[in-house]
Amino acid sequence: MITIIASTNRPASSTLKLAKYYQKQMLNKGAEASLLSMAELPPNFIQTDMFGSRSAAFEPIQQLITRTQKFLFVIPEYNGSFPGILKAFIDACTFPDSFYDKKAALVGLSSGTYGNVRGVDHFAGICSYLHLHVLPLRLHIPGIRKEMNADGDLFEEKTIKFVDEQVDKFLKF
Repeated sequence: MITIIASTNRPASSTLKLAKYYQKQMLNKGAEASLLSMAELPPNFIQTDMFGSRSAAFEPIQQLITRTQKFLFVIPEYNGSFPGILKAFIDACTFPDSFYDKKAALVGLSSGTYGNVRGVDHFAGICSYLHLHVLPLRLHIPGIRKEMNADGDLFEEKTIKFVDEQVDKFLKF
């Protein structure tokens, strides 16, 4: 099972739109792919789920993470790195069984020029610590607002080609 993680809690984000695009591509290829947005996290999970306790609101999310064998993280750039909500989420998940020896693919995006190269690298370091095996093909999509149409579909030919290649490799990974 694959879970696509939209790694921000910003409402109506480009990150969520891109995560939904990836989900659609995977479903079209016959893969089972669920979607988890950081906007779905319980508002108080930092107080209730960070240090070994588990709230009723976070339990279904933890069960989804535990069942998942592959994760695709769609990671926006926040101040030259990745969103703090993503790190807090990782910290709230049960260690080690949430991520240990599972697989991941990483996609960075930004409204600026670099597509969150630095933030994806930062997050890759956390993946190494978690023993989360990362697909070598990492994508970085700069200028995301110029890459998607109003329906949330990518339309730039090069970007579509690279996303399709990453999806194919990830499904085989």
